[in-house]
Amino acid sequence: MSRFDGYVPGRYPLDAFGAGGFRFAGMGHVGSILATPAGIGIWPVSRFAEITPESFRRVLDEAASIDFLLIGTGADIAFIPQDWRDLLKQHGVTVEGMATGAAARTYNVLVGEDRRVAAALIAVE
Repeated sequence: MSRFDGYVPGRYPLDAFGAGGFRFAGMGHVGSILATPAGIGIWPVSRFAEITPESFRRVLDEAASIDFLLIGTGADIAFIPQDWRDLLKQHGVTVEGMATGAAARTYNVLVGEDRRVAAALIAVE
């Protein structure tokens, strides 16, 4: 498996998740990730309480190519605040929060269907 240097351009399904990280594109990463149609990068969030509107900057920057953002909230489901929903909706992006495992699986299905999806995924053990 190759070393992940922080960003890999291109769209990839997730090959595995758990043990504190993710595998994709023949690489592994310990920690959270943000996957957009442009690529997969490190997402510097380790728990839901650390997320701020600025955490979605890459999603907002790429909003023209994203219809749907999945937020993997960790091991448990967390409520997505209305102000985040409003911010993303202003850019044409619908958001849904779910446990990271469900979000990763849903992301893979939507990528397989060539949908315009992004995923912000908090790593889980």
